[in-house]
Amino acid sequence: MASTAAAPSCPSTILLLIVLLGLLRHGGGAREPFACDPNDAASSGLPFCRTAAPIPERVKDFIGRLTLQEKIRLLVNNAAGVPRLGIQGYEWWSEALHGVSNVGPGTKFGGDFPGATSFPQVITTAASFNASLWEAIGRVVSDEARAMYNGGAAGLTYWSPNVNIFRDPRWGRGQETPGEDPLVAGTYASSYVRGLQGNDGNRLKVAACCKHFTAYDLDNWNGTDRFHFNAKVTRQDRVDTFDVPFRMCVKEGKVASVMCSYNQVNGVPTCADPNLLKGTIRDQWRLNGYIVSDCDSVGVFFDNQHYTSTAEEAAADAIKAGLDMDCGPFLAVHTEDAVKKGLLTETDVNNALINTVTVQMRLGMFDGAPSSQSYGNLGPKDVCSPPHQQLALDAARQGIVLLENHHSTLPLSANHHRTIAVIGPNSDVNLTMIGNYAGVACGYVTPLEGIARYTAVIHQKGCDGVACTTEDSFGDAIAAARSADATVLVVGLDQSIEAETIDRDGLLLPGRQQDLVSKVAAASRGPTVLVLMSGGPIDVSFAKDDPRISAILWAGYPGQAGGAAIADVLFGTTNPAGRLPMTWYPQSYLSNLPMTTMAMRSTPSYPGRTYRFYAGPVVYPFGHGLSYSNFINKIIKAPTTVEVPLSGRHHHHHHQSQSAASLSSKAIRVSHAKCQNLSLVIHVDVANKGDRDGSQTLLVFSTPPASSSRWVPRKQLVAFEKVHLAAGTRRRVQVHIHVCKYLSVVDKSGARRISMGEHDIHIGDTKLTVLLQPVTERKKNS
Repeated sequence: MASTAAAPSCPSTILLLIVLLGLLRHGGGAREPFACDPNDAASSGLPFCRTAAPIPERVKDFIGRLTLQEKIRLLVNNAAGVPRLGIQGYEWWSEALHGVSNVGPGTKFGGDFPGATSFPQVITTAASFNASLWEAIGRVVSDEARAMYNGGAAGLTYWSPNVNIFRDPRWGRGQETPGEDPLVAGTYASSYVRGLQGNDGNRLKVAACCKHFTAYDLDNWNGTDRFHFNAKVTRQDRVDTFDVPFRMCVKEGKVASVMCSYNQVNGVPTCADPNLLKGTIRDQWRLNGYIVSDCDSVGVFFDNQHYTSTAEEAAADAIKAGLDMDCGPFLAVHTEDAVKKGLLTETDVNNALINTVTVQMRLGMFDGAPSSQSYGNLGPKDVCSPPHQQLALDAARQGIVLLENHHSTLPLSANHHRTIAVIGPNSDVNLTMIGNYAGVACGYVTPLEGIARYTAVIHQKGCDGVACTTEDSFGDAIAAARSADATVLVVGLDQSIEAETIDRDGLLLPGRQQDLVSKVAAASRGPTVLVLMSGGPIDVSFAKDDPRISAILWAGYPGQAGGAAIADVLFGTTNPAGRLPMTWYPQSYLSNLPMTTMAMRSTPSYPGRTYRFYAGPVVYPFGHGLSYSNFINKIIKAPTTVEVPLSGRHHHHHHQSQSAASLSSKAIRVSHAKCQNLSLVIHVDVANKGDRDGSQTLLVFSTPPASSSRWVPRKQLVAFEKVHLAAGTRRRVQVHIHVCKYLSVVDKSGARRISMGEHDIHIGDTKLTVLLQPVTERKKNS
């Protein structure tokens, strides 16, 4: 503001004229080039602007022209411009968890871009088990992101998706994740990232980021918060569970960025751990991109965790560990002193910049005007377009899970159910439906509005909010249920109960909602349907056991069109096909189970976590979900034995004398097997015996040989397929299971091994047994 204050004599009409001329010149909000503006003779001739030259040469030329001070101002999210080289400032922090969001300062709504398509929260979309849907959403989100970038309203670097494992049902951010299974989370990560980044070789449509690395799944529980938490994790659990989605994101999704987390892992802040950043992400997985800190992580490990005694040491530790960018001011403030004190060299700083500037060049930010580039034609017409909004509706329809449906109460019929009582604190909500890390939606359809499209409604909330403390409004809700032909209760949670910084204490419905549900169901003249809106699981045993409640469905946080999708499922326009991406535990599971205990595996005194290791009672299991159709799976063709060829090269001499027979009961290291193309192919016939078109979700689980010790999972998902079938038809599906990747288990030292012997493969209630046998290859030249 200083410049206008310094020139009070400038009349506003002249200012207006200048502004209008500026708008005319830039076509109404078109972005000025970030760098290499062809109209800027001074910089556009520099070698780093030559688009025909290889990117590494251009990066080297650019960094070679910077002073140390200029370099240091590029290590933070609000990177400063370098006017003498024609470089604008850039804000790296934008978010696109399930739609372009304004949570980060890099994106602003308003003007030509009043909102963007708001898809269902990730936990809901994960319930579709449909990888092609995940990629399609990524494509739409990146179209809208590029359009907003072209219009000067957003960045090109998005710190999404969140692929942490939903380890504990109380976690407030579990809603942002693809659930508790590593294969699902990793497939989600690579699919969504491919949709965001495009498939134009090394060029990027936008740069995605898998976060928060690693073992980050606690926000604030019982006095422990994420800024002070030291997650004590075994190598086995890290390799087997927590790191899997990140590995798949980098190796299969080719993500352009990974974010390290606030917490420590085994006493070291993740953003200062060279074994995690340089050792794992960059060297082992070969990240082609940059590593960024969670916002203020570097400040947090210095100020809150007191990990180093000086700020300069903290800056040096982070950069030397492999951090390339600090979300926050810390590195901009302390890096120069770290170099002066000899804790860091200028080469270390250059190496960080090589990673960030390379991503900017792959995005085309050094190629002149955005309008002249790929995606340069995208603009306001491409944000909230009808096809994009249709995909948000379709995603919600695919993510809704039918948990109970007694006596085929659902679908309802507009002919028989002419008036419906719509009751509950979430019955007419809009913001609640888009969850957290959302932007401004294009528009909303609430559950009430969705149901009202089908039939007449009587609306009574009964509870003014999810944490309601009185029964003052119950009477009106009960009266409505008495008079209507059917009752739909929409209850659950919202961001006041589960969110970033808020973990839950328990799994029951908050406030007086449970009483509201029971009393309304008891009074209801027609069938009562319970619709749950939440990110995390809810213990609804009371409703499951209540004969007055005919059907239960879970809608997650279903996005901007959530109410329309809920109504489409209730009235049978959509045949539900979602499956739970996480276990629904009873409240009793939490007794004596600290959220801070990270161990996945069970012991006689510890229940274990997620369906892979927990064998106790559940309200609903992982993968549960019903349909209005009846699907039959039949295994048509599958091998009974798979031979696992051993490569001779890793064995020492004394190993080589071992016969294959003596290995047959062992678990062989994946690194000792010839894994290429070693895959188990199962041919399954899927038939839709119902009178409605629908989708079957094939979940394929494997149980390793019983001889294996306690550290082996009870069962694990090894493949999943979505199959759409018209009523009365059947289809043959080939399921491919990569033996080394998915039939292996991780031993206590963190090594991946394939158990020899009989593996049980389950597809629904069909089972087959496959014997894995080692064969020693004699050939010397293999």
